[in-house]
Amino acid sequence: MTEWRPRFNPWLIAVPVMLATFMGVLDTSIVVVALPYIAGNLGATQDESTWVLTSYLVANAVILPASAWFSSFLGRKRFLVACTILFTLGSLTCGIATSMPILVVSRVLQGLGGGAMQPLSQAILLESFPPTQRGTATALFGLGIVVAPVVGPTLGGWLTDQFSWRWTFFINLPVGILAVFLMLLVVEDPPYIRASRPGRIDGIGFGLMGLFLGTLQIILDKGQDADWFAAVWLRWFTLICAASFVGFIVRELWTDHPIVDLHIFKNRNFAVSSALFALFGLALYALIALQPLFLQSLMGYTAFDAGLSITPRGVGSLVAVIVVGALVSRVNPKILVGVGFALLALASFQLSRLDLQMSMSSIILPNILAGFGSPFIFVPLTTLAIGTLRNEQMGNATGLQNLVRNIGGSVGLSFVSTFLVRYAQTHQSLMAKDMASMNPPFQHKIGFLQRLFERHFSPADALARAHDLLYHLLLQQSTYWSFMDLFFVVACVCAVCVLCVLFFERPRVIRAVSLAE
Repeated sequence: MTEWRPRFNPWLIAVPVMLATFMGVLDTSIVVVALPYIAGNLGATQDESTWVLTSYLVANAVILPASAWFSSFLGRKRFLVACTILFTLGSLTCGIATSMPILVVSRVLQGLGGGAMQPLSQAILLESFPPTQRGTATALFGLGIVVAPVVGPTLGGWLTDQFSWRWTFFINLPVGILAVFLMLLVVEDPPYIRASRPGRIDGIGFGLMGLFLGTLQIILDKGQDADWFAAVWLRWFTLICAASFVGFIVRELWTDHPIVDLHIFKNRNFAVSSALFALFGLALYALIALQPLFLQSLMGYTAFDAGLSITPRGVGSLVAVIVVGALVSRVNPKILVGVGFALLALASFQLSRLDLQMSMSSIILPNILAGFGSPFIFVPLTTLAIGTLRNEQMGNATGLQNLVRNIGGSVGLSFVSTFLVRYAQTHQSLMAKDMASMNPPFQHKIGFLQRLFERHFSPADALARAHDLLYHLLLQQSTYWSFMDLFFVVACVCAVCVLCVLFFERPRVIRAVSLAE
């Protein structure tokens, strides 16, 4: 029996699909530093500008798990080309948008195209390379997934500073056009995709899924701003989210033609890997958000310099992809995943030991370790998940894996925004007791500062300025300890993930579907 092979070299096929993946993931983070400029230029508030992120993530989440059905219905190549064209057109309309509503609608178009590009690209890569080289294919895909969020803030800051926020979208145009041209030239569908005849789309399941994922993303993105369950609308959104989730699970398990095959979670390795992918997304996006915010809010770094500070992660990832690509077929993948989470935990712990007298050099090593550890997680984790799956299951599996990783990333960002405030309030209340007027050390500091200010101001004004200075220091210190607590929590999450690899079974590689079948 002859095993199917694409007509073109797999490395040539990898070029357009990786261009598409990199664009899609990059746009989740490239506009973060440009939000204040977007709000100012379009006459929107800072809170309204965050819908530029939320709309993209919601559209991403809705289309991700449904990508397997659409690729079977339209053909994987045709669907990928259509998604890339939609993403590129969405980028164009984002760049020329004259109002916030137009920009948000354009971001939805971008998100619908970008969300499907990730699982489609991963499935095409895995099928184009022979089974013995799937570790290499996964490493290549992981490079785009891991490096793009790192590059995004730096590239976005540079484009915004040098040109305009609109160029964070216009930059996708030449890349998208090149990707579409190469896809039409070298990408092809395997026989079982061409022969597949999916049933009617499960409209009810798709609607429930969209409602669940859409409300979940809005809850995660807007929860902290709305003071969580203190807001009546958020309570209703939570109720709708929970009800639609339960309805979606019941519908997909009982219908004959589900839009998402949830039975795949019966596979133990896939279920465990999905859970770890969610935690990996949480840790990755939490760290990417925390470090630039720490440098900007407490150290006075510019947006570009703060984004540039995470560049060493990209260097570490580039080196690690080469290493893990060679090791994944020779070393037990469970060991590699454990090493990756251990490196990420060590990097997070080192960041939790920073102080306010640090220099840029203090964060180079933790970032290199975090970047080096990420491919050690992504590549073997994918190998463990797909090692017991058939080729026909890969489209569904990659869509679900990308979905849980993205949801994990959204939870990570929400976790950061929420607990930075909560931890800071906790530390502020604990430290405020030392500022009691009858506390001798406090009286001594107030007296000393008052005498300094009296050289230029009246006694009453000097006393007020002394109190203001100490209160400012209190806020600075409470915020600093909040950052350190969160870095430590991320380290603990990663350390727990090291133990979770014990739940994996060693995968047995499933042969590819052949033409004779």
